[in-house]
Amino acid sequence: MPTLDQTIPAILEKLHIEPINSGACYGDWIPDPSGGELESLSPATGEPIAKVQLASLADYECVMTRAMAAFPDWRMVPAPRRGEIVRQIANELRLHKAELGALVSLEMGKILAEGLGEVQEMIDVADFAVGLSRQLCGLTMHSERPGHRMYEQWHPLGIVGVISAFNFPVAVWSWNAMIAAVCGDCVLWRPSSETPLAAIAVQKICNRVLDRHNLKGVFNLVIGPADPIGEALVNDRRIPLVSFTGSTEVGRRVAESVARRLGRSLLELGGNNGIIVMDDANLDLVLRAVLFGAVGTAGQRCTTTRRLFLQRGVAATATEALIAAYKEVKIGDPLDEETLMGPLVNRRAVADMMDGLARIREQDGEILYGGGHLTGCYVQPALVRARPDMPILSEEIFAPILYLVEFDDLDQAIHWHNDVPQGLSSAMFTANLISAETFLSHRGSDCGIANINIGTSGAEIGGAFGGEKETGGGRESGSDSWKAYMRRQTNTVNWSAQLPLAQGIKFQM
Repeated sequence: MPTLDQTIPAILEKLHIEPINSGACYGDWIPDPSGGELESLSPATGEPIAKVQLASLADYECVMTRAMAAFPDWRMVPAPRRGEIVRQIANELRLHKAELGALVSLEMGKILAEGLGEVQEMIDVADFAVGLSRQLCGLTMHSERPGHRMYEQWHPLGIVGVISAFNFPVAVWSWNAMIAAVCGDCVLWRPSSETPLAAIAVQKICNRVLDRHNLKGVFNLVIGPADPIGEALVNDRRIPLVSFTGSTEVGRRVAESVARRLGRSLLELGGNNGIIVMDDANLDLVLRAVLFGAVGTAGQRCTTTRRLFLQRGVAATATEALIAAYKEVKIGDPLDEETLMGPLVNRRAVADMMDGLARIREQDGEILYGGGHLTGCYVQPALVRARPDMPILSEEIFAPILYLVEFDDLDQAIHWHNDVPQGLSSAMFTANLISAETFLSHRGSDCGIANINIGTSGAEIGGAFGGEKETGGGRESGSDSWKAYMRRQTNTVNWSAQLPLAQGIKFQM
């Protein structure tokens, strides 16, 4: 990996980001988009990094028109050739991993190790998509009619709209874009307004690869506010699939808007993730997993550990160990390699955390450690002793607040664990096979992800990612998630000289 010069000008120069950037691109950048100006601020310092010219509705229409024009040609490129282009994008990401990871840390506030990990996730997803480009397989079925053959095949869907969130400013885009691209779709991306520069850097990397192949309009970018740009994308009948990552509240509105036009939506919404710790658990594993899950990204992951259920026999020891570990968490500059927790993304997030802690106190929750506002967007992670009936445990506060709840038996813990509206990620720590299999069974975790002896965060890209209930039911990245980006077609070929009907129907003329 290249040595990282951590000065902002050096990072921006290596990623070809100028002080003011266009926020609309269809392979060629719109030179002067007319949607106003956005200043990207560092949550670590509050200082501006660079400015972005936002897209207007007219700019959106220009980008969308170009994407529509590109799709008929792109879908006819053989899938393995599409995979080769994605492979080359992965190689460009490898070359710029250091700078892009640092930009993610600068703009979003996650620590450098996590910023670099996010870029590595993009590379891994691209590699996965390359292999997938030779595996877009349909089934062959036996026909009940003689001289007939039945099979199914998958066709590109069209333009895929991707609305990504600030907490994973580039990785979640890649989950959608790399797989959609090998499926033969074009992609229109509206990133978070908190992290526009990371999106611009990724778009420029994609452009360089596509330029070598005389391609434009496969990957497209529009940076602008939810109203009007996000609304235009969600309500655009030319976009058959909208992938949205964000809050349950906004996701519900997205789903309703897309459903009204009978489009498809792929939703990755709120998480309120829990870990159950049994008396026989390996506490060293528990401590490390909970610390990463609850404190990583300053509690701003959809997979952040927010509820920790401790069986009474181990509760006191685990609580004491967690308090000691939290006291050792170094909070500070996200580019400092010694830092374990950077800032929250903005002052609004700080206010939301402080409001949440006030409500926790009103509901008789006991703050065992932390929860203070340090300076700017920096806060202390909080440990809270909670009762299972506290209403706030059903909410997702996007901040580093971890609730500790004690339980007696496994059935009780599973009931409390599942008794929330969200259902993304879950985990259990135990050495008992029966406990583990109970947690993974039909009467166990009701989440889309359920782990044993690992935490709620850090999912691998090979497995389908997503959750149930108010998490939205979407699945992205691995397994057979590629099917969301294609349309299924059943084909029947009659190679006989007869025309028999199914179900034995006789129709004589």
